[in-house]
Amino acid sequence: MRRPARRGDFHFLLFFPGRILAALQRRTIMSHSQDQSDPQTQENQTADYRNSVFLPATSFPMRGDLPKKEPGILARWEAMGLGRKLRDARIGAEPFVLHDGPPYANGHLHIGHALNKILKDVINRARQMAGYDAAYVPGWDCHGLPIEWKIEEEYRKSGRNKDEVPVLQFRAECRDYARKWLDIQSAEFRRLGVEADWANRYATMDFGSEAAIAGEIGKFLLNGALYRGLRPVMWSPVEKTALAEAEIEYHDHTSTTIHVRYPVLSAREADLIGAYVVIWTTTPWTMPGSRAVAYGPEIDYVLVEIPTGSGGTEILIVAEALLPQTLAAAGLTEHRVLRQFKGAALEGAIAAHPLRGRGYEFDVPLLPGDHVTTEQGTGLVHTAPAHGEEDFQLGRAHGIEVPETVGDDGTYYKHVPLFAGLHVYKAAEPVCAALSEAGMLLARSTLVHSYPHSWRSKAPLIYRATPQWFIRMDGSEDIRGQALAEIDRTRFIPDQGRNRIGSMVANRPDWCISRQRAWGVPIAVFVEKATGQVLRDATVMERIVSAFREEGADAWYSSPPSRFLGNDRNPEDYEQVFDVIDVWFESGSTHAFVLEARDMKWPADLYLEGSDQHRGWFQSSLLEAVGTRGSAPFEAVLTHGFVLDEQGRKMSKSLGNVTAPQEVIDQYGADILRLWVMSSDTRDDLRIGKEILKQQGELYRRLRNTLRWILGSLDGFEEAERVREADMPELERWVLHRLTELDTRFRQAVESHDWTGLYPDLHNFCATDLSAFYFDIRKDVLYCDRTDSPRRRATRTVLDHLHRCLTIWLAPVLVFTAEEAWTARFGEQDSVHLQTLPTLPHHWHDPVLARRWEEIRSIRRRVTAPIEEARRANQIGASLQAAVRLPLSLEEMDLLSEADWADITIVSALEQVYDPTRDADGASKGVLDGTQMEVSITRAPGRKCARCWKVLPEVGSIAAHPALCVRCADAVESGLICRSA
Repeated sequence: MRRPARRGDFHFLLFFPGRILAALQRRTIMSHSQDQSDPQTQENQTADYRNSVFLPATSFPMRGDLPKKEPGILARWEAMGLGRKLRDARIGAEPFVLHDGPPYANGHLHIGHALNKILKDVINRARQMAGYDAAYVPGWDCHGLPIEWKIEEEYRKSGRNKDEVPVLQFRAECRDYARKWLDIQSAEFRRLGVEADWANRYATMDFGSEAAIAGEIGKFLLNGALYRGLRPVMWSPVEKTALAEAEIEYHDHTSTTIHVRYPVLSAREADLIGAYVVIWTTTPWTMPGSRAVAYGPEIDYVLVEIPTGSGGTEILIVAEALLPQTLAAAGLTEHRVLRQFKGAALEGAIAAHPLRGRGYEFDVPLLPGDHVTTEQGTGLVHTAPAHGEEDFQLGRAHGIEVPETVGDDGTYYKHVPLFAGLHVYKAAEPVCAALSEAGMLLARSTLVHSYPHSWRSKAPLIYRATPQWFIRMDGSEDIRGQALAEIDRTRFIPDQGRNRIGSMVANRPDWCISRQRAWGVPIAVFVEKATGQVLRDATVMERIVSAFREEGADAWYSSPPSRFLGNDRNPEDYEQVFDVIDVWFESGSTHAFVLEARDMKWPADLYLEGSDQHRGWFQSSLLEAVGTRGSAPFEAVLTHGFVLDEQGRKMSKSLGNVTAPQEVIDQYGADILRLWVMSSDTRDDLRIGKEILKQQGELYRRLRNTLRWILGSLDGFEEAERVREADMPELERWVLHRLTELDTRFRQAVESHDWTGLYPDLHNFCATDLSAFYFDIRKDVLYCDRTDSPRRRATRTVLDHLHRCLTIWLAPVLVFTAEEAWTARFGEQDSVHLQTLPTLPHHWHDPVLARRWEEIRSIRRRVTAPIEEARRANQIGASLQAAVRLPLSLEEMDLLSEADWADITIVSALEQVYDPTRDADGASKGVLDGTQMEVSITRAPGRKCARCWKVLPEVGSIAAHPALCVRCADAVESGLICRSA
């Protein structure tokens, strides 16, 4: 026979559709009176008390059906002007500004976008509820290489040449492309439930933004920090432009490595002359640009004699520590060390280029270099000033020329001997052949190592010296020093971000801000042809900014130079610069044309992006603001991790492990995606996949069911029912105490921006403290007490507090579900998002009571386990069929009465028995073996009440209601009952 539903099972009835619920109500209320096999259920079979029992009733359905329901809620918010109401509600309040780092307007949103925007939205909504004016302006990055690259791809498909397209037409196509994706992404962000001032979003391609960016460059121009110089930058031969560090990604790459001899022509010590210094490099293509060899003055070197193939010998110079590796690479098994010496002995030595006699007729000096180590190679480093930052610095310090050997497309210039027109990607073989023919190639091999690639084209990059525009990090402006001081002042969450960005700023070179492209804000400056000096004129800059504000940056391309230079200067005397500004400088300037231009708080309270932005937006914003205003544009910086698949792998289409936010929303709803974000530790990398989303679905259902049961149990609640907490039972006051703990936890997260673990704690509160404990205990009171019962009124008062607190606390995350739970009770004219955080009375916080109830719950667990064992052994059916003997210490016996213990453990009878072994001094009371008494479970005496299902001897003592206990008979007779349809 199927087990009848027990008293504690009533909450399951709430989650069935209406017609099934009605049938189950009839069945469960009458089933025990019809069960003649149980002597405890011999009662009046004609009595029908189902309409006298309060069963939860609510319009809030069990199924969320979020994919269908959420768009309707969004439409309702739009119709009611929720965004405007939120702003109006905080007029005059303290502002909170989370400045939005602009995503790139190129393609559909990926899961990283969703993580970032959801986290921002939760923080903004929580601050708004905490009473702040949390105005949030979303923005987009619209210029730059990725969009330009997309347009060029379309050109290539149609056989068009970009260079033949007028620049203004090309820029217009880029603008249209960016606008299309900006609108698509905006709609996708809204579908995530993100609340923002969408109508007044910002974009770097807006005319006002372009004017402000040009104006920010003008500030560096006028304060002297902007300069043009020749120096090596990371260059993409495919895209034909310099790249910023944040545009570079590292992949494994197989490089040809070579050991090359440089013959020593002169030296202070005679035995060094005629020897060969040996270098090792992974970039054979840089050999045409080799102009020096660096050594370490304190490194120990050896003069080593080796045999040659012709039967003679030659002498090599290498670092002593690296001699074994060098010999092994060259396949040499015989050698003789002639002597050891410090690198300082090489001072002033001159070598010949290894291709001397083949067009490379210049001396190669040996120079001391701090960057030389004995970690790899030979301890001697070939120096090509055009192809490395350290090489450039060493060459500049010693007056070495910076030869230009490689063009913007990666091919050698026509003047480069032997290799003219050859692409550097294909240079290894011919360079090795030339060195071998010259007798200077000692060894050749390959190496797989991490190598920089363009994040867009995926092509390997090169260092290439070109004339570029830079912002000086040091000097009188001391941007580096000020930036490091601002880093110390800023709050980082987590704190290790401080060290990460600090080390990057401390070691970075001058900021290269120029790009050789067409889609972007031009570096709108003029250079005097006669002197090569940049024109630093505030009036000219004002004209430029004014034109950009009216017409956008296209004015630089469509207007004659005289428009900007004015009547006092001859345009023929000036070069107009058409390099565009690095997009990282543009996004780093957003504080100027978003925060300042809109009279928002500056500096912003918070910048929030992925941890990679320490080298990207965080750093560019810091340097730009420090260079123009002397301080950082943010008070705090929060970083989150990246999103991986369930196995911890990076997502890729080739692996088929990509989780797209659009797919999650279509299957589960945006609230599930939002719950996933806030259930994770966002400080670390996050994982997502089908199984994880299923788990989030289960967490969501528990939260939703909690809200549903609360709403159902509050049906018809009126203010007249409310009970003061002083008049409440301890159990209710314990729940209020727990609310104060969660309230403190929530407010701490709001202020600290550290949300780690908060929403898992809220879920645990709902599942463990409420559903499995408080609700389970109080169902009997709610369903069966008279409506004027103090216990029932106290319970419903607590449920009212729970509903308000939980919906408001969940609202920043479950934006749609919380709204649904709020309007199900208060109507659609209201919104949970217009509420403020509940103000809980301080006296609700009662740690002493909390410790007392922690002990009670611990004792309760002593009872629930044996009851389950008795049920599995078929000794009892439901827990209400049980009578319990509970052994307790004297102190424990003072915690509750036997009746209260029966309620807490959901049994019909409970007897407390003294167990001296549970006292601290039990041994002194004659307890011989110290064995503790066990909880015993028997069947409760009496008959089962047809209304509350408790098994009591008193059932049948009321003649008018022989199937009821005294309490239920009183409730029915009084008429103070809830009649459920």
